[in-house]
Amino acid sequence: QVQLVESGGGSVQPGGSLRLSCVASGSAFSRANMRWYRQAPGKQREWVALSSTVGFTTYPESVKGRFTISRDNSKNTVYLQMNSLKPEDTAIYYCNAQIGVNLYWGQGTQVTVSS
Repeated sequence: QVQLVESGGGSVQPGGSLRLSCVASGSAFSRANMRWYRQAPGKQREWVALSSTVGFTTYPESVKGRFTISRDNSKNTVYLQMNSLKPEDTAIYYCNAQIGVNLYWGQGTQVTVSS
């Protein structure tokens, strides 16, 4: 079983920045594809970043150029650096680990962007 704990959320003004962290338990972190998702009230869960086991990163068009995913395997931690934040980025952000066909989720951390 894998436990994921997100942190770093908060409230910022448009144009501001936040850095989210997700710490994973266990020894399988280096074998995990790590993703960030977000979900706003009344909306479907949306994928926002991928960091693969072989070092690839990719993003959807909605956040490309503003968000950066990174990982430190020695610390079992994945990060999401969010710059140039917009009100539409407001959501609960979730960390996800994929190990083989198994998926694990964190509890989420709230990000609010408003003036």
